Amino acid sequence: MPTAHRAFARASFTTFAAAALVAVSTAASAANLGFLNNTPITYMKQRDLQALNNAAQTALNTKQDGESLDWDNKGTGNTVPINGTVTPQDTFESGGLKCRKVTLVAHAKGQTQTWMPVACKASDGKWKLKKQ
Repeated sequence: MPTAHRAFARASFTTFAAAALVAVSTAASAANLGFLNNTPITYMKQRDLQALNNAAQTALNTKQDGESLDWDNKGTGNTVPINGTVTPQDTFESGGLKCRKVTLVAHAKGQTQTWMPVACKASDGKWKLKKQ
């Protein structure tokens, strides 16, 4: 894993999308899964992850189960175009919190990655990943 991604991974567990993506990246690094090289996460920078996080927050707040919200990284400064969808699914309650499964999809350079975390709405109104 490149040094920039390792530094980013340590600093960005506080945002929804960053946490989801870093979990996949960290697991891949720990397991030495080289097949994840050149996948969308390897092209994503902090501002791309923030764009995905913003889309996830919007989708989780406004979309019904099964409805998708498109997102992209236009305006982030990244020269690699990245886009995808955020699709909330299966709303349920856990520990008194509203939770939803969510499918995050990213496309970059002909590759597609999909993550399927669970997010719960915290008391501050933001969606955060539920620890599994």
